[in-house]
Amino acid sequence: MDLVTSFLPGEGPVETIYFGGGTPSLCSAGELAGMIEKIHANFAVDPGAETTLEVNPDDITRERLQEWKSAGINRLSIGVQSFFEEDLRWMNRAHTARQAIENLALAKEVFENMSVDLIYGSPGLSDAKWKENVDRVVALNIPHISCYALTVEPKTPLQKMILQHKSEDVDPDTQSRQFLLLMDWLGEAGYEHYEISNFARPGLRSRHNSSYWQGRPYLGLGPSAHSYDGSARWWNIANNTSYIDSINKGVVPLEREELTASQKINEYIMISLRTSQGLSIARIGNILRENEISDLKIVEGLEAKSEGYRKRGLMEAGADYLRLTREGKLLADGIASDLFVDQ
Repeated sequence: MDLVTSFLPGEGPVETIYFGGGTPSLCSAGELAGMIEKIHANFAVDPGAETTLEVNPDDITRERLQEWKSAGINRLSIGVQSFFEEDLRWMNRAHTARQAIENLALAKEVFENMSVDLIYGSPGLSDAKWKENVDRVVALNIPHISCYALTVEPKTPLQKMILQHKSEDVDPDTQSRQFLLLMDWLGEAGYEHYEISNFARPGLRSRHNSSYWQGRPYLGLGPSAHSYDGSARWWNIANNTSYIDSINKGVVPLEREELTASQKINEYIMISLRTSQGLSIARIGNILRENEISDLKIVEGLEAKSEGYRKRGLMEAGADYLRLTREGKLLADGIASDLFVDQ
């Protein structure tokens, strides 16, 4: 669970609360309500705070939807992934295509604000099937859509199946094509492409995730949760048993890292280039001044390194910004890492 701002003096009230990571929908409505009550008791919370719960389609019933709303949840993030049975089986998802279709429509009757996750670039997902997945979400007028390319993580069952030739490997060319198609389809449908993986109806961007991309402080609660206060990061241990034992002893088990000026700049480069606003040169200068560094060569070097990408049509520049073009978004991580500063 994450809270954005408020835990630092002068940062103002909590603006967003996010129950995510793992399967928070396993909590009862009473447990969720209890946690929200504790948050309000210990923090100043904005009356209009965005409070999101991650759920799976098979978690959804009319009764549970009403219970979540009564508990204080006002936004859902629903992990649909696909509306095709064969794709869901391949991804080892617990819900069926029918559940995804029926329960998403049911959720729309109770919650106005919600997001749906979709996966593209998986073996067997044709462009036609990908369009049908996207069209179905658009037809339901879901206000927010998050779309991710399938990744094969090391030491996972999927990687093992691919290495044993029991499954096709992902095709980068297919993923690139389907991402470009996605941008076209959702743009035509009136969605703002405000971050690499995220699209929203005007005025309905995820306030919580936007805070991450803006580099705002946040507090993570629970095992493996991460936090950031503007100058340092810390993360709780992941083992549930060890975490609970430590908490019972009055100790929060965590590791902490103080960030250097170059780390702050590089993290800003990475997250800002993922957004439609892009990277602010003035913000880089502010980071340097905050750390009492007056090296203009860093800013000049950043502009010089971006010139090659601008000539290739992968980046564009304005009076104070550098941002990725449509084609540049295909190479976001690589371009960002190339712009990193060394100090």
